[in-house]
Amino acid sequence: MGGDRYPAFRAAAVQAAPVFLDRDATIEKACALIEQAASKGASLIVLPEVFVPAYPLWSFLFPPTDTHHFFRRLFENAVRVPSPQTDKLCEAARRCEAYVSIGINEKTDQSMGAIWNTNLIIDRRGRLLLKHRKLVPTFVEKLSWANGDGSGLRVVATDVGRVGALICGENTNPLAR
Repeated sequence: MGGDRYPAFRAAAVQAAPVFLDRDATIEKACALIEQAASKGASLIVLPEVFVPAYPLWSFLFPPTDTHHFFRRLFENAVRVPSPQTDKLCEAARRCEAYVSIGINEKTDQSMGAIWNTNLIIDRRGRLLLKHRKLVPTFVEKLSWANGDGSGLRVVATDVGRVGALICGENTNPLAR
């Protein structure tokens, strides 16, 4: 049998709630969770989909006309890449010498009001290796997120193996596999 061989490593799948719609507090919480997982030996640490600042669950619960205040807060607390917030995440990965995968709500200066469901992969030196935007938001997610462009649909070589990310329903999308 051929193929690449990599050393055994410990991965952590973090199950935690964000500080709801509070970007900076959630970034601090994410850094603490990264440190906690690394202290237990994890060298690949994965945090939830759109952990920063929250998943827009209200879209499933209320009519869109009643949720403008939630979307406004989601947009205000979305993350630019790069930014002081991503710098903090990169520093936590570097300090802990761990690979980190984290979901964020991303905004840009080039698009007024649009946000994306984005996954970031950071290496153990604190460098952003990969930014992947969810290709097609599903169902009511379309009320919150724009379509991704596919430029992040790739894997990156690391010392623990090739790492990439698909977001939620992308795992069933034939175009993403």
